[in-house]
Amino acid sequence: MSSFGIFISIISALMIGAMSPGPSFVVVSRIAISRSHFDGLAAALGMGIGGVTFAILALAGLTALLSQFEWLYLVLKIAGGAYLVYIAFAIWKGASQPLALSDGDLAGRSMPARSFTTAMLTQLSNPKTIVVYASIFAALLPKAVPVELLLALPVGVFLVEAGWYAIVALAFSARQPRKVYIAAKAWIDRAAGAVMAGLGLRLILSGLGSR
Repeated sequence: MSSFGIFISIISALMIGAMSPGPSFVVVSRIAISRSHFDGLAAALGMGIGGVTFAILALAGLTALLSQFEWLYLVLKIAGGAYLVYIAFAIWKGASQPLALSDGDLAGRSMPARSFTTAMLTQLSNPKTIVVYASIFAALLPKAVPVELLLALPVGVFLVEAGWYAIVALAFSARQPRKVYIAAKAWIDRAAGAVMAGLGLRLILSGLGSR
């Protein structure tokens, strides 16, 4: 198979993975719907940077290190799960607080830097992601990887992750979803917090259960 064919196969597999619901989807959709479409796009950028980081680490062979030192992988899983639980607590705690609206707009206060950081850390909080990347790379990459493919993959990963979450951000930052969110903010935030906490606890328990 040509380098281009391999690239398309890998990107297609990663795209399916990116579209699967998870903590990243919860964070980006909530940021977009409660702040602004610009914040949502900043969060999508953070997801893209996080994905590229994992892709580069997978290509560099970090997964071999994690498999050799199992305790390190467990520590990363527990720490990542703890971060998701922390985010869940923050969402739940702020559920009853009214959304600060700007004049003549349904958008909340814009904090793109914070949105970017939150999204990137959420992406990086799940070390299972690097295993997914490494598994796809191991299954589809040839033993001798062409240089152009090594250079193209991080770019492709960024486009997949940032592109998908940009779509999510734009969809949820539309006027009608915002109206729904404002009308039921407390319930929606508590549901999002519960989902995030569940994902974090599952990550922690999987780490503890692997000991």
